[in-house]
Amino acid sequence: MTVATVAIKVVPLDMTFDDQYQGCGPAMTVALLALNCFEFQKNPDFALFWTKAVPEWHSQGSRVSPLSSPDQTIAIMAYTMPDVYTDFNAAVPMAGHSPQEYQDNFHFKTLHFLLTQTLRILRDTQNGQCLDVVHQDCGVRFEAQRGDSIWFGQFLITWLRTTTEIRCPDETEFQVHTCHGAGIQSFSQNPEYEGVMIPPFETFEVTKVTREGDKTQIQLHSTGTSSKYICKWLKGDTTGHGGHCGHHDHQDKLDPQSNEGIKATKATTATLATMVTITTKTTVTTIITKTPWSTGLPQPL
Repeated sequence: MTVATVAIKVVPLDMTFDDQYQGCGPAMTVALLALNCFEFQKNPDFALFWTKAVPEWHSQGSRVSPLSSPDQTIAIMAYTMPDVYTDFNAAVPMAGHSPQEYQDNFHFKTLHFLLTQTLRILRDTQNGQCLDVVHQDCGVRFEAQRGDSIWFGQFLITWLRTTTEIRCPDETEFQVHTCHGAGIQSFSQNPEYEGVMIPPFETFEVTKVTREGDKTQIQLHSTGTSSKYICKWLKGDTTGHGGHCGHHDHQDKLDPQSNEGIKATKATTATLATMVTITTKTTVTTIITKTPWSTGLPQPL
């Protein structure tokens, strides 16, 4: 089996979309329904998997707590579906190439926003504690040196358990001390797995690298967060003319510039959970990662 040796330093910092939506959460929430309607039309694969996540949410008692909306719960359930996970994590680094790439071709804006908000809420309800987690990657050997600063550049699922069931040749094991990740096991179809999601904008210092045979262990310690993009959609993107999306018909063009002044109290009670549009599936885009247990390339600062 041929193993790719990947040097962290070949990946530039800006190759990810890292918006934390600081200061614009309420305005994004107001715009969410129309934006997702537009994205369902542009990204029918995601629309299909979102509709599969909705009954899963209902089957678990339609629970929302501790999250503030059903959409946040459904977003996690949709994200953990393998096809969504792979396509989304392939798209996030591409969206960071340029503002135009994000605006024109990144049709996961609602999912990115909902996951970012969800992690923030879950972390607060979990007392903001730092966690020691493990992530394994098979078939790709990462190279790093002590003192390097990196980030993963995607929403990454890791595990609280110090040992996992995955055993493979040419393995890289990341032992991560995260202070911005949060436990998501209660939203998983397999709650016995103690999953912790790390956001794409959390930064880490490489504190230790050890190699033994075909196994590499890289220890990472959280150093905070870093974002190049700040409320990018509200500053420049448009959804174009609406169209029919489930039971909601948006005929007017949505002006993102006006969203900044909208108060959250004006939001309607409709949620994305009611959207059930099914459209023809398109060809799946190139996949970077294959399952929630394998990661893309960590990125340097």
